[in-house]
Amino acid sequence: MRKIPQSRASFIRMQWRLCLLSVVLAMIWPTTMHAEERITHTNPLNLQPEVRAAYERFYTLDYDGALSRFQKVKQAHPNDPMAADYVLETVLFHELYNRDLLDTTLYAHDGFLTGKHQVVEDKAFTAHIEELSGNAIHLAEQQLQKNPKDVNALYARGWSKSLHATYVGLVQRSFISALRLALQARNDNDQVLDLDPDYVDAELVVGVHQYVVGSLPFAIKMLAGLAGIHGNKQKGLEMLRDDGKHGVTTSVEARTALALFLRREAKYNEAAEWNDSLKREYPHNFLFWLEAANLQKDAGHAQQAIALYRALLDQSRHAGYFTNPHLEQAWFGLADTLHGQRDAAGSAEAFEHVLAQPTVSPDLKRRAQLGAGMEYDLMGKREQAEAAYRDVLALGDSDQASDARRYLKAPYKG
Repeated sequence: MRKIPQSRASFIRMQWRLCLLSVVLAMIWPTTMHAEERITHTNPLNLQPEVRAAYERFYTLDYDGALSRFQKVKQAHPNDPMAADYVLETVLFHELYNRDLLDTTLYAHDGFLTGKHQVVEDKAFTAHIEELSGNAIHLAEQQLQKNPKDVNALYARGWSKSLHATYVGLVQRSFISALRLALQARNDNDQVLDLDPDYVDAELVVGVHQYVVGSLPFAIKMLAGLAGIHGNKQKGLEMLRDDGKHGVTTSVEARTALALFLRREAKYNEAAEWNDSLKREYPHNFLFWLEAANLQKDAGHAQQAIALYRALLDQSRHAGYFTNPHLEQAWFGLADTLHGQRDAAGSAEAFEHVLAQPTVSPDLKRRAQLGAGMEYDLMGKREQAEAAYRDVLALGDSDQASDARRYLKAPYKG
């Protein structure tokens, strides 16, 4: 097999990030009116009460409740590709959430692209995603054969490809395949905006793509330009702001992407404002509470972050407030913040809480075991530290395993 040049490989890794960030990051559907009016067009199905009701479940992370409702919508509209996309989206996000892959901390720094973030692929689930995506694309293309300028069909096809690209990149980590699907999704959404500039939802994928390409290092950006791929970081952010204010089915996603991109730009105040708008709109969404704390941590506001992590954990003790909260993510954020404050005992205790959660993923488990070992070393509890490092090694090769081997030879000293 021909080896891919390093510059092209780097370009591919950066490009497929648009697939991940355009949907990982959170979901879709604003139901509140915005003060600033704007003409918007959308598939009429998106405005149906049963669809809104299903998304209300989706946004509380009740994916089972959302899926049962979306399946009824699909049964009632068997030829509408958007109805098929609802099911695809819910099935995909449920899986990503179960794998702890919706915590934006994974994507806020480039370490995600270079690190060994290990995910074990379930071949049967992969086949299911391909079947759902293929069905939605087939329905869209049937409509496009009748009318190549059908913006609803173009958008539905682009959305399906974007969702599929997210799975390919995030779970399968197949960069080239994810890039191919992402570019196809961008092309469909470009066509939608060319045909109807008021189809605001299409600004999501285009805006994310503009930002990502515009953020590439100069040499890689030149390579992208030669391939006909162009981007502008500020234009991308403006498109996302417009979508965040006025989108019909992608306002939440646009605001989530904005919070993430602004976090990468170290514009923490504006990022927090966008995330707070999501938290107010969906106060039972565990991920928006988590992001509020993560933003303060990254901004260097340790005490505010600690207070927000603890507030989330306290709120989780109220039965039914959050649906299936993955508390290991909050405990890990708290542990990491306490580590930065040189509170080894508090950090070690929080890491142990991470390990005690039934939903902790193997990757986060390795990181928590390593973190606990490091804190125990700082406290002079060498036997506990060594036990934690051996637990890391028992889970197989990883970046954490390399560190664990080093700290077994010589204690971690900070």
